[in-house]
Amino acid sequence: MIQRFDVGKRLSEMAVHNGVVYLAGQVAEDPTQGIRSQTEQVLAAIDALLARAGTDKTKILRAEIFLKNLIDFEPMNEVWEAWVPEGNAPPRATLQAALANEHWLVEILVTAAV
Repeated sequence: MIQRFDVGKRLSEMAVHNGVVYLAGQVAEDPTQGIRSQTEQVLAAIDALLARAGTDKTKILRAEIFLKNLIDFEPMNEVWEAWVPEGNAPPRATLQAALANEHWLVEILVTAAV
């Protein structure tokens, strides 16, 4: 059985199947902010979704980070490293990408165990 959350015409924010949580790419609610704030907003959204699925960031299996500009790699990493619990850093990829909204600086996609 697949359980979907916040289903829209285009996407669901999250799906749970077989003990695995798949999140849609998360972006900042307020894209007028800089990379640090946008990253904090995205990580807070991830925390909230994982909590709804009955899990948390210690159970992230994989993260994919898309940055509008690689110049933001270090400041984004500072926020990321403060957020990730010590000893629980997941496998991760970071890519430069043209994001769907010109104001988004970061989008993060996460898969986690329940």
